[in-house]
Amino acid sequence: MEKPRLNSLDSRLRPQALDILQQENWDLLVIGGGITGAGIALDAASRGLKTALVEMDDYASGTSSRSTKLIHGGLRYLKQFEFRLVAEVGKERAILHRNAPHIVLPEKMLLPVVKGGTFGRLGVALGLWIYDRLAGVKQSERRRMLNLDATKAIEPLLRPKGLRASGLYSEYRTDDGRLTIEVIKAAVRHGAICLNHLKVEAFKNAGDTGKIIGAELKDELSGLKYTLKAAHVINATGPWVDGLRQFDGSLQGKHIRHTKGVHIVVPHQRLPIAHSIYFDIPDGRMMFAIPRKPWTYLGTTDTDFNGELQNPRVTKADVDYLLAATNAFFPAAGLLAEDIRSSWAGIRPLIHEEGKSPSQLSRKDEIFVSKSGLMTIAGGKLTGYRKMAEKIVDMLVSQMLESGKLKANVKCRTADIALGEPGLILSDADAKALAGRYGLDLREIEWLAGLFGAATPKVLEGMAAGSSKEDLVLQALEYTIAQEGVCTLSDFFIRRTALLYFGRAWIEPVKVRVQDYLQQNLPFFSGSDPKQAFENAFREAIDFPQRD
Repeated sequence: MEKPRLNSLDSRLRPQALDILQQENWDLLVIGGGITGAGIALDAASRGLKTALVEMDDYASGTSSRSTKLIHGGLRYLKQFEFRLVAEVGKERAILHRNAPHIVLPEKMLLPVVKGGTFGRLGVALGLWIYDRLAGVKQSERRRMLNLDATKAIEPLLRPKGLRASGLYSEYRTDDGRLTIEVIKAAVRHGAICLNHLKVEAFKNAGDTGKIIGAELKDELSGLKYTLKAAHVINATGPWVDGLRQFDGSLQGKHIRHTKGVHIVVPHQRLPIAHSIYFDIPDGRMMFAIPRKPWTYLGTTDTDFNGELQNPRVTKADVDYLLAATNAFFPAAGLLAEDIRSSWAGIRPLIHEEGKSPSQLSRKDEIFVSKSGLMTIAGGKLTGYRKMAEKIVDMLVSQMLESGKLKANVKCRTADIALGEPGLILSDADAKALAGRYGLDLREIEWLAGLFGAATPKVLEGMAAGSSKEDLVLQALEYTIAQEGVCTLSDFFIRRTALLYFGRAWIEPVKVRVQDYLQQNLPFFSGSDPKQAFENAFREAIDFPQRD
């Protein structure tokens, strides 16, 4: 296949990318730009399939930027006896850390043992021993059991009453939005065309067979309509998969059950924990407290959700639940609603199982294939996205081999594809050199490196020495417009930089300059009212105490 040479993630070239999308005959259209769709696009494109991906909002704008931001093996799945799932995602952690070490970071997790808790001392010791081996954790990182005194010494804020011991084990923390965009960028490097803010409004079907042969699209930024031709279509839209199955007339049998997970962010000084902690809460569930200095974030809830998928909100009830659960385990903290600096709500698209509560539902993925040929993948979790992609692309390749559309079977290659610039991690020496060259605080360089890794020098190219923090943000904006498909304020401040969640104080001084830059460089910006959309998101991230 001759791969398109245009970088479809350069937002200034969006009109040309849309023309290519309409002119070509694609082997595969992937609908959905979350982590699952991104993984499918990379897998398919790297096998040589002519691949297009469209996303109605922004990459990772749904569930994939609203998770607990952990690449973890799912210790709780041992309790549900899902050993295979634990083993699979455990191995995936190691692959992701190797391929994206700048955004998949080792994290020590503490599991306190409390009287009447989910796991007893023996259960924790045995569970973590099994976990380490199923997940393939290397010897130096395997779990350690700590007695009561050692537990209190490393985490003195833990509730002393009922505390017995703890287990310290290895997990990984990530920026889920950044991980998704790195996968999208890798797909484009392998020849895929990927476009955000492009909505599927209808399928095109062949009259004689009823098979899907393409889709009708609407550019949500310009309002223009496009037609795309594709031999195969995969529905990877997360919470929206059943909506597309309805379009297709194939929504029957198993269906999606939406559950909501909410997280809140407080200053680290209000909950100054040294480790990520997975702890029991009064209703029998467990939740996380994760330090990301200068912040600590807490979550998650797990409740059924029947509201607007595009805009799940954090309610006062959600906040009260998380604060009560946290204060029960960390009573000295005494967290209040006014301590919260930001929040987010995400919708999990789980396979419905009759008689099970939200927290009991399996996180396994499933594939549905309709008479029209529409392939849908649903369920799953962030850590397992690469295996989910491999599974459905294997099915597609088998179909294409059987029909003669593909001459040779090409195996999955994504375990060995780096997600980022060559080198991936910016070294400490290079970070100090950059800080000196541009007259920046080392912490500002470290912030950039946490987003862009080894690409940080490219982000800074052209910036004058002695520039301000606001200038630094504009450098990141320019880079993300040219390399990462940024089209709106929300794309930049939420998914590419996470400043809405972990750097709100940076936003206000530079927001107008960012808006002006977008208007000057992207002709479609002013017609899409993205400023109001971002203002709503900005307000809602902290406005929950005033509503139920």
